Order: sequence, then structure tokens, then C-alpha cells
Amino acid sequence: MDATELKAMQAPLKQAYRDDASQALITLKARGSIDDQSVACKVETGRAIAIAGLHPATGGSGLELCSGDMLLEALVACAGVTLKAVATALEFKLGAATVEAEGDLDFRGTLGVARDAPVGFRAIRLNFALDTDEPQERIDSLLKLTERYCVVFQTINQKPELTVSARR
Repeated sequence: MDATELKAMQAPLKQAYRDDASQALITLKARGSIDDQSVACKVETGRAIAIAGLHPATGGSGLELCSGDMLLEALVACAGVTLKAVATALEFKLGAATVEAEGDLDFRGTLGVARDAPVGFRAIRLNFALDTDEPQERIDSLLKLTERYCVVFQTINQKPELTVSARR
């Protein structure tokens, strides 16, 4: 897909959202069920069931997916797609590209060992390896726009309103 095709595909959507902002508000959903045999949650991905369990640093076997890894994978996926879309729109000459995310966790927090240890990532680093001959200013622009339009990055960065509820 080139920039013209991408713009043509997105133009009617952008116009519809300009005309009626309510059309742009979509609720995405995820669903899972607690495993009755182990400390795990079966997450429906739309393609298969992903079984998330405890990280080995919290007593898990390592056989199930770690939700922290899944968060980083979601960041990599979103940042990669966003990078490709932005590069396409900018007609940025991009060969191969890889995206990596890594994050630092102190498991004392999630295990309740130390009250001063945070629960969650202390730091997350998102790195791109780009095969390009583009000038640095264009690379900087590509990264700035990728950061700006990556939904997962901005969600982590801006902390959305969160609620928790239960029903019977």
C-alpha cells in the first residue's frame, strides 16, 4: 500500500468523524475466563484462546503467557502498525524495521513484600531498528508521529480513567 491508497482508504472515515464525532467513539472489548484448574485466565483473542498465568518470578510455571509480556507485545504491535502507517503516509523510504519493548518490574510490589515497591512497570523502553537512508530530521518526525498516534503508547502515557466492578 502506498500513501495515495492509504489516504484514499482513510479519507471517508476522517470526513465522517469530522462531520459526526460520535461515529469515532468505538468501545473495544476483551474477554477472559478464570481457569478452574490453575492460577490462570483464558483470554479470548478472536483467533485463539491465550492462557495467561503467573510469571515465574511470582511462582508461575512459565508455561502460560505473562500479562506483563502481553502488555509489551501490545505496545510493540501498535507501535509497529503505527510506524508503518505513518511511514506510508509520509512516503518515508523504509526497508526492514523491528520494534522492541522492554520494561522493568519489581516483583516485590505485586507479591506484597515491600509496600514501597510499585506494582507495575517502573520503566518501559520502546526501541525501533530502521533500515533507511532518510535524513535524521525525517526519522525524528517519523518517531514523533508514531509516538503521538500509537494508541497503546498514549494509553500508557496518559493513564485513562479506570473503573473496576463486579456483578453476580
